[in-house]
Formats: sequence, C-alpha cells, structure tokens
Amino acid sequence: MSKKTKDILKSVGTHVLIYAVLLITLFPILWMVLASIEPQQSIINQNAHGLLEFDATLRNYISIFTEYDFLKYTKNSLIVAFIAVALSLVIGLPCAYAIARFKMRKSSVIVLLVRMIPGISFLLPWFSIFSQLGLRNTYTALILSHMLVALPYIVWIMIPNFESIPVDLEEAACIDGTNRYGAFFRIALRLTTPGMITASLLAFIFSWNNFMFSIVLTGRNTVTLPVAIYDFVSYAYVDWGGLMAASCAITLPIVVLALLLQKYIISGLTAGAVKG
Repeated sequence: MSKKTKDILKSVGTHVLIYAVLLITLFPILWMVLASIEPQQSIINQNAHGLLEFDATLRNYISIFTEYDFLKYTKNSLIVAFIAVALSLVIGLPCAYAIARFKMRKSSVIVLLVRMIPGISFLLPWFSIFSQLGLRNTYTALILSHMLVALPYIVWIMIPNFESIPVDLEEAACIDGTNRYGAFFRIALRLTTPGMITASLLAFIFSWNNFMFSIVLTGRNTVTLPVAIYDFVSYAYVDWGGLMAASCAITLPIVVLALLLQKYIISGLTAGAVKG
C-alpha cells in the first residue's frame, strides 16, 4: 500500500470518527430542540410517527414564560451566578497569584482537595448553618454555597496561568517604580485575561446549572432555573414539552456565551501548558 493511499485512509478514518462523535454528542440536543416545539401528545406517542413528523408549535415556550414565571427564575439565576463568580474572582485571583509566585505547593493541593470533595457532603452543614443564621431563602446562602465550588475552580485554573508569566516582567515593572500590587494589577492580570475568562465561564456554568445546593437552600423568592425545571415533573405526569422548552431556554445563553468567548477559552486553557 502506497503512502498516499495510507494518508487518504487515515484522513477518511479521522473524519468518520469525528462525525460519529459529533453525531452522538449533538443527537440529545437535537432531540431536546425538536421536543420543545412538539405537542405533548406527539412526544408521548413517538412510535406513531417519525422523529420529524409533527406539527411544530411555540406553545411550550409561551407556557414557560406565562404560566411558570421563568423570567423571575432567570433573574434569580443571573444574580446568584454573577455575584458568586465576581466574589470568587476577587478572592481567587490574589490567592492563585500568591500560590504561583511563592511556590505554595501545599496550598494548591489543599485547593484541589476541596474541589474533589463531593458537594453533597456540604449540604447538611450548609442547611444547618444558614437555618440558624436565618439566611435560608436568601441570595446570600446560594451565593456562598456556589462559591464553594466556583472559588477552587478559579484558583486551580489560574495558578498555571500566573506561573506562565515570566517573573522578569514584574521585576522590570518594579524597577520602573511600581510595587508588588501594581505588578499584579498592571502586568499579571492583563496577561492572564484569557485564563480569567475561561475560569469565570466555567464557574458561571456551574452556578447556572447547579441543582443540588439550590433545591435545598432556595425558597419561594429565590428559586433558580434548575429548580424551576423540577416543576414540570409530578408524581404521575411529566410535561415533556415544557421541560424541553425550559431546558432549551436555560442552555441557549450558555451556548451563545461559549461561542462568543471561544477563542479566549482555548487560549485560556492552554496558557499554562508552557511556561514563559
């Protein structure tokens, strides 16, 4: 077999594999989108028609915003996610910088261990503490609980990003008259912007999709989107159309945000791979 033939077969095999993985990945999303514009009866009786044979309707989308007050739940999720990520950045960036610059390996291991602990193990302590403090059904309880995971995310991702910045750049800035804080804000943060965007997006996605903490700590006024989806499921009935429409409404902002920030995400994830 000639080298050219081998290259052609290799290229064909690679493309087949890529398209197969893509199909497996996108099929659930395709089904979700189709089900969101499909009447409930058609979803239940899938065997009576093909996947694409149904009368499309926007009733499911209209229902989630008129009958289920999804705008309120969206507002709650945005408030919790943005504040949790912002506070995690304020605390996590200096922490990651200190660990990277002063070689605090034990501290980095502790951060990793905190991230590895199952979140469900914190539910009972959080519930007990916030109940005694009168903070249940408040944004404060949700924000603090979401920071429990968002903060280690940000610290762990930013450590290699700060390590990839040559110390000589900060030393040169100090010689020119700035101090350690000035070097951090003017040099380190500016050069690690892709990493910050990546860490922020991952932390935001976690908070946006979090169900476990939210279902325990939310109340009537602080219900977030993942908890609101649970309203479509009852003991004897599942509103599949509304459930899929709500899932699409929750997924779309994250997909759009990821596509807009795609180039920053890629560079942010690989920034610490090679030290400068």
